[in-house]
Amino acid sequence: MTRQRAAVAEALDESPEFRSAQQLHETLRARGDAVGLATVYRTLQALVDGGEVDVLRTGEGESLYRRCVTRAHHHHLVCRSCGRTVEIDGPSVEAWASAMGAAHGFADIEHTVELWGTCADCRAAHGA
Repeated sequence: MTRQRAAVAEALDESPEFRSAQQLHETLRARGDAVGLATVYRTLQALVDGGEVDVLRTGEGESLYRRCVTRAHHHHLVCRSCGRTVEIDGPSVEAWASAMGAAHGFADIEHTVELWGTCADCRAAHGA
């Protein structure tokens, strides 16, 4: 692993929230790491391909990345205000996905379920 890729991986390790490639790039520049945005993108894609980093898409289509504690299949509950993320298991989602696939003659079902909402802290801060 190159020094630049190690810097990207370290920046991911330091952030508990999902971050965009641009946000990670800004963090690296602020720390004085000379890492190009293209290197950040390539490194993130390699980490996703290797199963080391989760990626999710916002409603606007932006990709966000996070190194998760759980390596097994899981889902996320994400605060749309502050980005706080909770890893969650979803046995009922797994059963539903399998049942829907089977009902329509599909096998080897894969799925992604991300839940977006507003965390208690952000609701309290905004008086909701």
